[in-house]
Amino acid sequence: MKIIPVTCAIIIHEGKVLLAQRSVKMDLPGKWEFPGGKVEKGEDPKDCLIREIREELGIEIRVKSELTPVLFSYPSKTIRLIPWVAEWRGGDIVLAEHEQYGWYDQNQLFSLDLAPADVPILHELTEKWVNLAVPKER
Repeated sequence: MKIIPVTCAIIIHEGKVLLAQRSVKMDLPGKWEFPGGKVEKGEDPKDCLIREIREELGIEIRVKSELTPVLFSYPSKTIRLIPWVAEWRGGDIVLAEHEQYGWYDQNQLFSLDLAPADVPILHELTEKWVNLAVPKER
């Protein structure tokens, strides 16, 4: 089976993380996820993530650091989910595909019904929360 490379963004803003809920038109409807999408043939994963976030959410991001990729097999496909911590750089969120979105703090994240491939990323994020999500004193 072919492994599909998919990127996702852990967009952190003011100590909260952006998650989006998949719509009824998508696979896994109603599940929450870190937004992103499929890497096109020959495309750099960072470029893919910037493009996908612009297409899906209408915002600009700056990609900062990669977290541990997740290999996950769904019944119909296997994906390699490549998570990147990113910073919101501008624009207003306009949903192109998702049902809704929300900003969540560390305590709220585990109450969401996440897409299975996103769960290991959530665990890594919470382990590194202080370094990634807590605003630095200036």
